[in-house]
Amino acid sequence: MLVTDVFWFDSSDAPHNSPVYDDVSGGSHHSSSQATSFGGRAGHRTLSWAAMFCLHCTKKLLDRIKPEIAEPGQSDTALGNWYATALFWKPQVALLVSERTLLPVLLPLAPAATLARRFPAQLALVLREHGVSSEFIAQEVWRMDKVQYAKTANRSVVGILNEFVKQAEFWLAAYAYEKGDDDDLLAISAKLAETPCSPLYKGPISPDKALHELVKAGPQT
Repeated sequence: MLVTDVFWFDSSDAPHNSPVYDDVSGGSHHSSSQATSFGGRAGHRTLSWAAMFCLHCTKKLLDRIKPEIAEPGQSDTALGNWYATALFWKPQVALLVSERTLLPVLLPLAPAATLARRFPAQLALVLREHGVSSEFIAQEVWRMDKVQYAKTANRSVVGILNEFVKQAEFWLAAYAYEKGDDDDLLAISAKLAETPCSPLYKGPISPDKALHELVKAGPQT
């Protein structure tokens, strides 16, 4: 089941005097100054121009994308910064993990140059699989207009990335998933989200539960 433009912010609704930016979809748009902030650090920020998410990539993924690398900042998204690596399956796959909830998202890697452009739509699909409301999904995708690439900085999240790679291989074999199949990548992402993760042991235990706690917390002022 695919989700199309239902989750995308319509830039035609934005004020004509708002700043112009180059977003991850590759075009120039106007960004609205109206926004609703969700839990976490993102909840204390005002979205008055093009919103950004930070993507921390492993060296092997940076070598594929070859982006301009910046000092890591804080994402404007409720799910926080993201960590990503490459899985050299045939076809190759990218694995992204939310630093705040450890929610995993798998999607085709190629073409690597458009990974950040395609990621918000895949995230919308994964969030919908977890039963997240359309309102939350729309707000989250809206905040992913721009991407800031950075090197990995959180060893704990990198460790979770590596564990999820091993788990993904397990589910691939156990359920005869087809590498590169979009529906199968969604199914594996959902299975990985049920995995108990040590950084979450004192709280929600697994990424799927951490996600629902975040969504349940709602907007923060």
